[in-house]
Amino acid sequence: MTQSWHDLLFAHWPIDPGVLAGKLPVELPLDVFDGRAWIGVIPFHMTNVGPRGVPSLPGLSAFPELNVRTYVTLNGKPGVYFFSLDAGSTLAVIGARTMFNLPYYRAAMSVHTAARRVTYRSARRSAVNAQFLGTYEPVGVVSPAVPGTLEYFLTERYCLYTMTRSGDSRRLEIHHKPWPLQTAEAQIAVNTMLSSTAPVMGIQKPPGRFRMAAKAVRGSTKRFKSTSNGPGWGSSGAAASWLNGASL
Repeated sequence: MTQSWHDLLFAHWPIDPGVLAGKLPVELPLDVFDGRAWIGVIPFHMTNVGPRGVPSLPGLSAFPELNVRTYVTLNGKPGVYFFSLDAGSTLAVIGARTMFNLPYYRAAMSVHTAARRVTYRSARRSAVNAQFLGTYEPVGVVSPAVPGTLEYFLTERYCLYTMTRSGDSRRLEIHHKPWPLQTAEAQIAVNTMLSSTAPVMGIQKPPGRFRMAAKAVRGSTKRFKSTSNGPGWGSSGAAASWLNGASL
């Protein structure tokens, strides 16, 4: 399977590991950086979603997505754990829930770009108050994450972890080039994604500077591979990123 991701904003908040660890499956140890855990809200939109070589399909191959996630590691392999994934495609939500048991939700979403500035809106189609409204744009030069930094910790992850319906852990791997990143300015007017999806406490006030994927990411392709890694294991993946300038 391939996907092209566009106009990503990777915004993260530090959180007490003791608070966040209790929200994870016991099989998936929380991953921390300098003693702190991180939770992220990542809006973007996708194109070219589908099996390699298959033409784009209306309602399935292009749609916005917004996920809430943190970071875990298992058997020495760091990865991403999703609390929720809101998407603008009903078919994508049904497919991801059926195939991977991922917590996808249908949402009313829109993405508008003027010059380099992105306006992003999302409201989950349910009784749960899960909304996001924000604008963001790059303000820095493209630069890769440096090994050993918090940005590298949040960015260079090439798998996700989830649980099967039978309660087994599952790893889904992905292949793509390292993220080209730019410092970005973001104004988040509404964000109830954390309180509605991952009811955790101790999240600090959002910082004023963020990291986002560069516009050069537009059109880049990610290849998902499904392989078995033993009982209860599968494969495919996701990436992460971000951060405020003090930690870079």
